[in-house]
Amino acid sequence: MLACGCVVRGEAYFERLMARPTTRSSDWGFPRWRGYGSSNEAVTVRLCDRHGCNEPGNCPAPKSPNSPDRWYFCPTHAGEYNRGWNYFEGLSAEEAAEREAAETRTADEYTASRHNAWAGSGDGSRSRDEMRALEVLELEVDATFEDVRAAWRRMAKANHPDVRPGDKDAAARFQGVQAAYEVLRAAEDARTWKPA
Repeated sequence: MLACGCVVRGEAYFERLMARPTTRSSDWGFPRWRGYGSSNEAVTVRLCDRHGCNEPGNCPAPKSPNSPDRWYFCPTHAGEYNRGWNYFEGLSAEEAAEREAAETRTADEYTASRHNAWAGSGDGSRSRDEMRALEVLELEVDATFEDVRAAWRRMAKANHPDVRPGDKDAAARFQGVQAAYEVLRAAEDARTWKPA
């Protein structure tokens, strides 16, 4: 210790101080500046199962029908494998037809339940605007488009400005009926399939 109160440290102290590992990061106190996943740990990468390919193999492909085992290919080799894949390989034509028939599933046997028909369109097939339009036309929820057209004609004739000139209430009802019909007609057009 010196007369001024300063402590003199030896050379060993400074060597020990310099030998400490640095704990400073390169983000300068702003963690958002670091890239995500920029840790120093090794990342496991699965390579493509194709012999000689060093690309990452992220695309699973079946080794055989009904087997849980998978190959893992890069996108290029997965496409090549899929082009040459034959699910029915090794089966006779009759066995292939039987397997295809057994694994083909359709919804032909299922129909709408008749006992719930009283509830109308509770399956969400009609939008809120369609429901309001049906109320304007004084129709039930399960009304067909033919019922919509008949109600529209009946109410439009009853409230037409030519039939009731000067009646503002009838004119407002006529406009409401027209708007309701347009909403339901657009929904019906969207619902029906038309060949291109």
